[in-house]
Amino acid sequence: MSRPFVDDAQRRSRLQRRQLLADDTTRDVVDVADAVVGLHATTASTVHLSVWARSPQTLPGTVDTALYDARTVVKQLAMRRTLFVMSRPVLADAVGAVGSRVAASERTSLLRDLRRDDGPADPEQWIADARSAVLALLDGTELAAAQVRQALPDYDLSILRDVGKKYGGPSPMLPRLLNHMAAAGDVVRGTNRAEWFVSRPGWTSMTSWLGEPLAEVTPVDGHRDLIARWLRAFGPGTETDLVWWLGSTKSAVRAALAALDVIEVDLQSGDVGYLLADDAGPVEQVAPRALLLPGLDPTTMGYKQRRFYLDDAHVPHLFDSNGNGGQTAWWDGRIVGGWVQEDGRVRVQLLEEVPVEAVRALTARADELEQWLGGVRLAQGAFASPLMRKTSTRDTSESRSQEAPRVRQAGE
Repeated sequence: MSRPFVDDAQRRSRLQRRQLLADDTTRDVVDVADAVVGLHATTASTVHLSVWARSPQTLPGTVDTALYDARTVVKQLAMRRTLFVMSRPVLADAVGAVGSRVAASERTSLLRDLRRDDGPADPEQWIADARSAVLALLDGTELAAAQVRQALPDYDLSILRDVGKKYGGPSPMLPRLLNHMAAAGDVVRGTNRAEWFVSRPGWTSMTSWLGEPLAEVTPVDGHRDLIARWLRAFGPGTETDLVWWLGSTKSAVRAALAALDVIEVDLQSGDVGYLLADDAGPVEQVAPRALLLPGLDPTTMGYKQRRFYLDDAHVPHLFDSNGNGGQTAWWDGRIVGGWVQEDGRVRVQLLEEVPVEAVRALTARADELEQWLGGVRLAQGAFASPLMRKTSTRDTSESRSQEAPRVRQAGE
């Protein structure tokens, strides 16, 4: 029996409908996070901008309330050693599925430096003792990383790294231990001590933050449930997509797929994709609409194989060498350019020809985002795309002119 065929247009419609990009309905922050499994949070502003893209009436303060007051969504180092914001059930699945793997990676990196000449006599024992001290300190208390160091002077150890290099110098070990413990689900980033677009978290124990112990999920169950969530939100996708997104292994992904009721489908790319069997029917086509997504948005970063919504020619402009996506502009389910801020104004930089109606819609969306930002100037951050970096360094005399276009073709 031949496999069902899913073309790129249907994949783009599914992407927009499943990931809440097909309309401007006001939505709860938890619903937005669950619709993409988790919101990328490496850059602080991405969380709020990703919510705005799917619920334009939701203000930054509402997102902060969900994060720090209601705590219905939680920041956690998870898939691919990346910081995500997830609802509590997804948090448990992520810690169960990949927490031990990420924690082991963080521990290996930590041990590598602790074994340097200026490290402790027994690095393994240092980790064990320091972990116990941190857990005792943060039980019922929330402290910034600097305060943790001050409170535990016996463990406030710095290791000299990259001697002779411009970026070399002492590297404190306790903040890195916090990352290791966060991946394992022992501690968590708590209240942000800065404005919404800057990250200065406090730290506390996971149990203290949640008000209850985190539900225990086995790696097998966590992989199965996470992949089911991903297929519901991002499917159809390939094995390559799943392995990359999870930061896991082929064997773990294959075992999870075997445990789920899935079907194989032929994709327009020639690859084999997967869908949940109860979600195999076609979805209604989405009318062309304009979208502006932030850097590292979960839709941009949800797949390894992106040709059904991204032209290869656009990659050098919008992604860094590690595959991290910058701020993107979309039309009809495809990335057609990027967006930047110039003197506080939001401008779209097109990388291909689009219909006049697309230019108008992208202009309107840029206006909406500019008003929503309310004068906030977003930092470029470590994951700025080449297009973002190019715009930030060029002369901005054009942007100061009232006649400057809100949507530009590349090269203008």
